[in-house]
Amino acid sequence: MENKKPKAVVLLSGGLDSTTVLAIARSEGYDCCCLSFAYGQRQAIELELARANCARLGVARHLVLRLDLDAIGGSALTTEMAVPKGRSQEEMESSIPVTYVPGRNTIFLSYAMAWAEVVGAADIFIGVNAVDYSGYPDCRPEFLQAFEHVANLGTRAGVEGGKPFTIHAPLLRLSKKEIILQGTALGVDYGATHSCYDPDGQGRACGACDSCKLRLKGFAEAGLVDPVVYQPGGKK
Repeated sequence: MENKKPKAVVLLSGGLDSTTVLAIARSEGYDCCCLSFAYGQRQAIELELARANCARLGVARHLVLRLDLDAIGGSALTTEMAVPKGRSQEEMESSIPVTYVPGRNTIFLSYAMAWAEVVGAADIFIGVNAVDYSGYPDCRPEFLQAFEHVANLGTRAGVEGGKPFTIHAPLLRLSKKEIILQGTALGVDYGATHSCYDPDGQGRACGACDSCKLRLKGFAEAGLVDPVVYQPGGKK
């Protein structure tokens, strides 16, 4: 029997947020085509987990693209620049941190839009969050609205009619606690996700970077134990 489910392209990093978004898209009845990027990030272990989760969940397709954003540089995630550690919530919100990757979500969404045209998907899911986040400008609702407008102006799918592109950001206004509780209810295995910006050679999370601190705060507020492995002394 022909698959009648609507198709969606899901941007999947292998992190907590994007894995939750994949679970949400599947729960809403979408046939998910997951798109991941090897962009020169130091936390490449997340790609291994993205592949494993796609295999476990039986997604329709999983495409991993190589982008050399490390050649452009400008971020602590793609260069040897030090990752900030031990920052307070106030410090995280004070300015755009050096872990910001120039143009990353614009680039990722552009590839997602292109692939969506090819596979016949009008829906694109992304795990950005504007509540518990590190001040990235490309995680704001006005950015997503603007990109959706561009997608429907500059593509054949948008110009020739049919269903216009919709950018879905189901986590946009949720706290990390709310994200974790929703994902847990949907059966997400958070032990098979990775959030750390600066893991060690064994892939263990540092527990002190902005992403680790937000993740640990979310699990604590949800009354749950974070199942990922942290470096000695890192899980506080």
